[in-house]
Amino acid sequence: MARRAGTLDRVVEDERVNAGLGWALVAFLALVAAEEVLDEHLLWAGFTAFVATLALIPSAVHRDWTVMLPWEVLVLAALPILGRALATLSYTSRVTTYLSVAALALIVAVELHVFTPVEMTHWFAVLFVVVATIATAGVWAVVQWLSDLYLGTAFLQSEHRLMWDFVAATVVGGVAGVVFEWYFRRFARVETRLPDELGENL
Repeated sequence: MARRAGTLDRVVEDERVNAGLGWALVAFLALVAAEEVLDEHLLWAGFTAFVATLALIPSAVHRDWTVMLPWEVLVLAALPILGRALATLSYTSRVTTYLSVAALALIVAVELHVFTPVEMTHWFAVLFVVVATIATAGVWAVVQWLSDLYLGTAFLQSEHRLMWDFVAATVVGGVAGVVFEWYFRRFARVETRLPDELGENL
């Protein structure tokens, strides 16, 4: 049975409304990146700017401001970044790091699913997000190591803690994979939020 769309559903599934919300979230990420630069948190400023840039790829490629990721994806990406910016405890900051890495992997998965001919089986979709999360966590660990080596920071305090970081990233990646499979592939009607020529291909 088809899902009946309520008034709010019809509003947020409009391509212009979805794009407007998406651009607002990208602007928010840009502000957070600027704040991180002012606070001299250059790694996180770069990470946040990278997430914002990744979110703009569909619009840039198609040269159409209305071609934007589903706004829910950008909310999932923005919340942990905001949480990290506001975090005062080391543990809280590290948890938001895992969530941010998983959100980045989720953006990649959704962009592949929506804007490319790539088709994933249900189990592979979950596995892809998990592996992408672990891979992103690995790249992030290398970036932190280089920062410790050349900038005098102290991100990687022990190998034991680093291994637990990878375990946490794997768990959070699994949750992100389930979210991608259950919501963005089965529930969200992404085709209604895109220009007609793109929506018809989904």
